[in-house]
Amino acid sequence: MTDPIADYLTRIRNAAKAQHSHVDIPASNLKKRITQLLLEQKYIANYTNIDDGLQGLIRIYLKYDRSGKSIIKELVRVSKPGLRNYADHDNLPRVKNNMGVAIISTSKGVITAREAKREKIGGEVLCYVF
Repeated sequence: MTDPIADYLTRIRNAAKAQHSHVDIPASNLKKRITQLLLEQKYIANYTNIDDGLQGLIRIYLKYDRSGKSIIKELVRVSKPGLRNYADHDNLPRVKNNMGVAIISTSKGVITAREAKREKIGGEVLCYVF
């Protein structure tokens, strides 16, 4: 697999479209941090780390509204292995007029674009969530 973050986003996107209650994803520290940000921003209901003796799994419990539609409308991978996308703190993206979240990988870890702007640090734009 050449892009584990794209695979992570695709698994969540597919599970939400199929209206599954949860999805299991192979774990990594980057994926754990992105999952934690999704929980903090209230895009997912909860998550647990499962130790399977290998690299582990992240079980993400998806969140739906009363009509059964997923809270996550769209997950977009921005920076790809073949074309990295970087932004300084002045040019950090706004997603859907600040209704969504941009997830940024910075020197201080993986944070949202709002936090990066507040701390005045730039980084690699990983994905948009809205």
